[in-house]
Amino acid sequence: MKKILAFLLVALTVFAFASCSGNNDDAKVTVNSDGEYLVGICQLAPHPALDAATQGFKDALKEEFGDKVSFIEQNAQGDNNTCTTIITSLVNKNVDLIMANATAALQAAASGTKKIPVLGTSVTEYGVALGIEDFSGTVGGNISGTSDLAPLSDQADMVKELYPDAKNIGLLYCSAEPNSDYQIKEIEKYLGDLGYTCKKYPFSDTNDVASVSAKAAQESDVIYVPTDNTVATCTGAILGAIGDKPIIAGESGICSGCGVATLSIDYYDLGFATGKMAVKILNSEKSVTDMPIEYAPEFEKLYNKSRCEDLGINISDLEAKGYKAIATQ
Repeated sequence: MKKILAFLLVALTVFAFASCSGNNDDAKVTVNSDGEYLVGICQLAPHPALDAATQGFKDALKEEFGDKVSFIEQNAQGDNNTCTTIITSLVNKNVDLIMANATAALQAAASGTKKIPVLGTSVTEYGVALGIEDFSGTVGGNISGTSDLAPLSDQADMVKELYPDAKNIGLLYCSAEPNSDYQIKEIEKYLGDLGYTCKKYPFSDTNDVASVSAKAAQESDVIYVPTDNTVATCTGAILGAIGDKPIIAGESGICSGCGVATLSIDYYDLGFATGKMAVKILNSEKSVTDMPIEYAPEFEKLYNKSRCEDLGINISDLEAKGYKAIATQ
C-alpha cells in the first residue's frame, strides 16, 4: 500500500508539472510596468549590416527611455547553436523584450519563449523562417519584427540594366538558410522572364563556399547572391574564388565584401524601426501579438567602388544610372 501511494504521489506531481508546462504556449505575453527595462539582444554574427541594425535598435530605445533602458547584448559568432544558448540565458534573466537579429536568432527565440515579446530584424521572410503556411503578414503570439527583403523583381531588373548581354546567371547561396532558398526561387522566376538562363549553386556551409563559388564563376556570366547570413560571413573567400566575375548582391554588406552592385535597404534604419516597435510594446501602446511585420520603406542602388575599379566598370556610367558608392566603414 505504501508503494502504491508513493507511486500515485509521484504520478500526480509529474502530471501537475506537465500541465503547467503545457500551458506555456498559451502564456500571456507581458512586460513590466515600472518604467525601467532590460532588453536582450541576440545577434547571429558580427557583420556590418547586422551591426548597423543592432545599433539602430538600441538608439531608438535610448531616444525614448534614456538611462531607463539597459541591454544584454550577445553575439553568436555565426553559430546557430550559440543562438539557442544566448536565448536561454536571456529568458533565465527574465528580460522584458528580446531583439533577435537574423533568422537563426529569431528561430531560437521562437523556440525559447512564448511569453517574452520577441522582435526580429534582418529577417527576410517570416513565414519561411518560422514555418508558417499561408503567412498573412502577422506572426501573432509573442513575435513580430522587421524584414530586410528588398524587391527581388527590381534586383532582377538591376542585372538586366548592368548586364543586358549576359546569358547565364549563377545563383549562389547557402542551402542551410530557408530564407535564401526562398529568395533564389523568387528571383529565378524574374530573371527567367527577362530571358536569362539560371543555374543554382548551393553550398552547405563555409567549408565548401570557395569551391562552389569557383564553379559558379566558371559557368556563369554574372553571379547573383541573395541576402544570406552565411555569405555575409565569408565574402572574402567568395571574392578570392570568383576571379573577374561580377556579383549582384542582395544587400549592401555582402556587396561591400564581394559584389559590384546591389539594391539594398539601410540596416541602421531597419534596426531603428524595430526599436520603435519595441518602444510601443514596452509602453503598452501596442501588443506584439497584433503587430504586423514591417518592411523598409526605401531602397538604394549602390555600387562597390573598389570592386568596380578592379573590373574596369565605368563608375560615371553607374552614377548616371542613379547608383551611389557604398560608404566605407
